[in-house]
Amino acid sequence: MSQIKYYIVIFLVCFSTQLSSQNAVDDADILELRLENHITQASFDSERGNYYSAKDNLEKALEISVKLGDKKSEGIIHTKIARLQFTVDEPENALLSLSKSAEIQRSIDDYANLATTYNVWGIINYNLKDYTTALGYFNSAKTKFEEEDMEEYISEVCLNEAKVYIKLEDYKTAKSLLEKSIILSKKYKQNSILSSALINSGKVLQELGNNNLALSMTKEGLDIAKDNNIVESINESYLTLSDIYQKSSNYKLANEFLKKHIRLSDSILDIKRENLSPEKRAQFINEYKDAENQQLKAQVKEKDQESNLTKITTILSIALITILSLLTLSLYKNNNIRLKTNNMLHKKNDELVIAKEKAELASKTKANFLSTVTHELRTPLYAVTGLTNMLLDENPKPDQIPHLKSLKFSGDYLLTFINDILQINKIEANKVELDPEVFNLKSKVENVISALNNSALDNNIQMHYEYDKDLPTTFEADQLKISQILINLIGNSIKFTKDGDIWVRVNKINEKNGVFNVRFEIEDNGIGITKEKQENMFESFSQGSIQINRKYGGTGLGLSIVKGLIEILKGKIYLKSELGKGSTFFFEIPLAYTEETVKVKKENFSKNINELDLSNIKILVVEDNKINQMITKKILNKMNLYCDVVDNGEEAVEKVKEESYNVVLMDIHMPGISGLEATKIIRTFDKELTIFALTAVTLEDKMHEFDEAGFDDIISKPFKQEDFERKLFNALVQNQSPTAI
Repeated sequence: MSQIKYYIVIFLVCFSTQLSSQNAVDDADILELRLENHITQASFDSERGNYYSAKDNLEKALEISVKLGDKKSEGIIHTKIARLQFTVDEPENALLSLSKSAEIQRSIDDYANLATTYNVWGIINYNLKDYTTALGYFNSAKTKFEEEDMEEYISEVCLNEAKVYIKLEDYKTAKSLLEKSIILSKKYKQNSILSSALINSGKVLQELGNNNLALSMTKEGLDIAKDNNIVESINESYLTLSDIYQKSSNYKLANEFLKKHIRLSDSILDIKRENLSPEKRAQFINEYKDAENQQLKAQVKEKDQESNLTKITTILSIALITILSLLTLSLYKNNNIRLKTNNMLHKKNDELVIAKEKAELASKTKANFLSTVTHELRTPLYAVTGLTNMLLDENPKPDQIPHLKSLKFSGDYLLTFINDILQINKIEANKVELDPEVFNLKSKVENVISALNNSALDNNIQMHYEYDKDLPTTFEADQLKISQILINLIGNSIKFTKDGDIWVRVNKINEKNGVFNVRFEIEDNGIGITKEKQENMFESFSQGSIQINRKYGGTGLGLSIVKGLIEILKGKIYLKSELGKGSTFFFEIPLAYTEETVKVKKENFSKNINELDLSNIKILVVEDNKINQMITKKILNKMNLYCDVVDNGEEAVEKVKEESYNVVLMDIHMPGISGLEATKIIRTFDKELTIFALTAVTLEDKMHEFDEAGFDDIISKPFKQEDFERKLFNALVQNQSPTAI
């Protein structure tokens, strides 16, 4: 009997152990299901913009993975949480989550998911503008994906790397990475990556000057984005297309796509603000607390029905609930205070975002407006100045001469005004680039003074020049900008001084590692400036007074340009003046000393164009404006040069094929194909022909286009007669033997 009891006990113990083991397995299965459910729900919430709910689901999933001891899931969830933390503007927490994730993944050799963590790490650093760190993580991610033979994931990393290089303006490297991303995303049918890679390729190709291919790739990216409803890519493509059309001078389409971009940006921003608002967060916290309270109450009620002992627990639980409720209320009130503060901050941030968007739109609109208006003004100005010069040269009646000279002065003044406005606009848009070259500073200042000396003598002004004996003469810097600053400041002194003196001084302040801090002084004993007016002297359109403007003339832009150029040269400018006693302008700029010798540019100034044998010279004028055709033809005929005239680019190409010309003067904006396109076509069959761009467009923003098209030089309309003759002479003298000159 005792033996039977023994076996029964053994049987019960085994059965109990098996049952316990089975229950443990069942519990693990349930936890795994709950884990998957939370991750799936988090993904669903995130797609719908319920970021706080998604974050909560991931945190619950993390708790379960820790219970299960599932290190792999734990690492993956930390990475997912990091993405959401960054989305809800918690970058520090996001980086902390990534550190935890990477630590876990390294400890279990989960290199595939570690690569994903590195990629996310790179994305966050890219958004934080830490580009060097971002590239390091992207490189690590790519290496790990390659080691794990996970080629399909490399397309996204290449795209991310390319975005960094675009920010760093390394467009060639970006182009190579985007090409790889496009190939891989097509191979693995990754439409979202493919769309973004094509659009970013459009950006890069535009910067590299290939507008046609840029347009084609961006449109292809837009089509894919629309087919798959990828809103961010659609929005990005609108802005890229606007920039490409802007560079192609198609301002109508540029403006249309910019408007689309702004509308869609506003819509995206509204949704993001709603989903990430402090109110949404507070609502989620309160709902979460309510649910917790209800759950606690239900548990208390259930326990109360079980035994008398649980009554104590019930009381304690109710007390706990009360305390939690009070805490919740306290948190709620505290949260309201924070919400009000955050609302104010968010309101300010929103206002800043809107202001920034408006400023960017205004800047683009202003640039478009100025580019269009200046082109439209330069074209009739060419006619005004050209006709005026011709009339003055054709023996006008004595009583007509003063009127013609007034007309010439007005034309020249208007051209100067247009050029000044364009330069101010370029300075404000940070589009002015430095062009350093080796030059002799002492000689440069002497040349400027010499060029302005006649104007000084007209006002009975004596010029004085002092150059510090301890200052070297040879430097490497942007000498043209230094000349422009000096011309403006010395010219101002001449304008506002009568029967007096002007002193120009150049002194060494200090020197460090071959860089000299140089101080320039332009002092006069002219009319001077009041203390009140001195505060605004460097603002655009600012002059001493309306009376001064009427008496002395000028646009009021000179000093604003000077200040902008000095700041570009990393310098500072000061003013000291007293009404009736004169003014002194000081500016200091750093100049890099060099021992290189100054290269003297040799040009053929000694010869006159009429000294050449012009009997066989033929020039083709390509111009659609009839008045401009007549003026250019008359100017050439006066120089004893024969020319043919055609109205458009197509005719120009045919003429060059049929006849032999020495020089082509090509307008840019024409019906049919433009001057740029016509020149590109001509260069396919004639690379030696001299082609000048005769244009009224703003040159600085188009230089790379002219170079790529194959122009030999540019003549900006309206041009100075002597500049026009010099460029023609230099072109024609190369086509003739030395004996003919």
